[in-house]
Amino acid sequence: MIQEQDVRAALETVLDPEIGKPITELGMVKAVEVQGGTVRVDVLLTIAACPLKDRIESEVAQALAPVAGVEKVEVRLGEMTDDQRQGMVTKLRGAQPEIPSFFTDGTTEIIAVASGKGGVGKSSVTANLAVAMAAEGRRVGILDADVWGFSIPRMLGVTDQKPVGFNDMILPLEAHGVKVISMGFFVSDDTPVIWRGPMLHKALQQFIGDVYWGDLDVLLIDMPPGTGDVSLSLASFLPSGSMLVVTTPQDTAHKVAERAGRMAQHPNVKMNLLGVIENMAGFACPHCGEITDVFGTGGGRKTAEALGVELLGSVPMQVSLREGSDDGTPIVVREPDSPAGAAFREIASELGRHAVSRVRRSLPLTVAPGG
Repeated sequence: MIQEQDVRAALETVLDPEIGKPITELGMVKAVEVQGGTVRVDVLLTIAACPLKDRIESEVAQALAPVAGVEKVEVRLGEMTDDQRQGMVTKLRGAQPEIPSFFTDGTTEIIAVASGKGGVGKSSVTANLAVAMAAEGRRVGILDADVWGFSIPRMLGVTDQKPVGFNDMILPLEAHGVKVISMGFFVSDDTPVIWRGPMLHKALQQFIGDVYWGDLDVLLIDMPPGTGDVSLSLASFLPSGSMLVVTTPQDTAHKVAERAGRMAQHPNVKMNLLGVIENMAGFACPHCGEITDVFGTGGGRKTAEALGVELLGSVPMQVSLREGSDDGTPIVVREPDSPAGAAFREIASELGRHAVSRVRRSLPLTVAPGG
């Protein structure tokens, strides 16, 4: 009498011609039926039109022919379901490492500062907002995630300094009361960073997980322009993050900024969109203070309306704002009451109030004794 275990043992010698693993291990053997001297085997192909199905059928029959008692072999071919195919792929890949996540306890507000295109002043917005919030007494950090175009070290005046290691951790530098980490601390200004997605992913993971940030109220992330690998990696590492979109007034900029904002709402990102900041909103004359709309008007408002969020503020251009970015003294420190300085401080105060409100909502409710 034919034993089913003998049939299955023989089937373990049949390898998938493309993958090179036993069809039993790949989940391709759906059923085995023994009836007298006849063995019927249901084999699932990855696709019905598999070009090697005749070979698989033949090798199954050959493997079973020597089994004691077998007189006839019938091979019935079927097709895997989508779930069965995915299960086979998962088994082949093996256990994948779990993606780590950080700042999940709800005590730190994560704010990614994004833009659809370069040249809109996203980094200067990040630096000034961070310094302004720190001046209000908040514990603030900046993660410079613009790996290719890092500029935060220069804007904060720490280009000639290097972080130090301590007990397998990296200690971030501090400038104007803000903790900061950047690729600019590890490569020179004239060295291009030529990395593919996996290397970027690992670097960002280290910047978040291996840096000793301490207890932060707010972590601002200076994002690279556009939408790509860095955005997706940060979204996976920081599932509770929010996003600010920076644009300039002209139509060409705000249309691109809308795409950056919609990235936050994508199912693979799912970040809370806080609002829009309009940068370069006119030029402030250094002599009389009059604002000239060099790039037109309304781009920030249009972007906010298109995304269904608030326009948090408009920041005018001024010579001292550029000078401060070049010499490491942000305008909120250099000229805090100037048009640009005042605009940054007002936006920072609003973001600070939002952060406090969000953290309070996320903390567990406690009841005082006797309450």
